[in-house]
Amino acid sequence: QVQVVESGGGLVQPGGSLRLSCAASGSIFSINYMGWYRQAPGKQRELVASINSGGRTNYADSVKGRFTISRDNAKNTVYLQMNSLKAEDTAVYFCNVNITTMTSHYGMDYWGKGTLVTVSS
Repeated sequence: QVQVVESGGGLVQPGGSLRLSCAASGSIFSINYMGWYRQAPGKQRELVASINSGGRTNYADSVKGRFTISRDNAKNTVYLQMNSLKAEDTAVYFCNVNITTMTSHYGMDYWGKGTLVTVSS
């Protein structure tokens, strides 16, 4: 089995910074893709940033230049450094990882339960 757990959310003032972490654990053979999504109240879940096994990154236009995604393969962890936060960044942030387990022959998507980020003065 695989567990995916996010941490690092909280309340921050506009212009502030937060760092989210997402750790995967369990019967992991390889992690192929790691991404952060967010869902604001009344809106659909959207991709924020992703990073593949080769380190290639992708960002939503709304966060380019402000957010940075990175991964620590030794720790099976992905991070999202969020700077210059705005009120519109308020959302529940979810971690998504595509993992090939010790018993599977292909990658499967796993989701964390989410962590709330609130940007408000």
